[in-house]
Amino acid sequence: MSEIVNYSSIVDPLDVFERWQAEWAASGAPYPEAMTLATVSEDGAPRARTVLFRGRAGRHIQFFTNYESRKGRDLAANPTACLLFHFTNVARQVTISGPVEKVSREVSEAYFATRPRESQLGAWASSQSQRIGSRAELLERLRAVEERFAGQQVPCPPHWGGFQVRADRVELWQGMPGRLHDRAEFLFQGERYEMHLLCP
Repeated sequence: MSEIVNYSSIVDPLDVFERWQAEWAASGAPYPEAMTLATVSEDGAPRARTVLFRGRAGRHIQFFTNYESRKGRDLAANPTACLLFHFTNVARQVTISGPVEKVSREVSEAYFATRPRESQLGAWASSQSQRIGSRAELLERLRAVEERFAGQQVPCPPHWGGFQVRADRVELWQGMPGRLHDRAEFLFQGERYEMHLLCP
């Protein structure tokens, strides 16, 4: 179990999140950047899936995807989301929620350029979340894309890019004996976070 944190001394809970996430990554955990993204569809249905944390910009947590995917359509209809990081072996959890907006095209293109070529080609070949007749059909699309961009850099598709969640609410959770877990929420008010301890 983790040690109790002096939550009242924390100015920015995202600094704690980044430290915890870095420690989790350094532990050798598989996919340490994995996070659960929860959205709400246009008709009010909750949805969740695992995506990859791709950095922090101030109070914003970033990830990248196909804007025409199910998550992209959800965020277009209801631009708010909740992120969950579960650091299992150290019994820590961070929840971040707030409004969502797209990152700039420049940021999306810069990140896309760092991806492996196979992932870049896949972003063009896959109509994410759309139905498909067979895997062979998907592989044929990939073959066509490989031919299209043979011998050249793969550009960032217009339907692909980043989102960022503004951390209006951050909850830090640490597992403790007897299920008396250590838990605090931080709500951004004006120019700073206000901290409130929560019962487990």
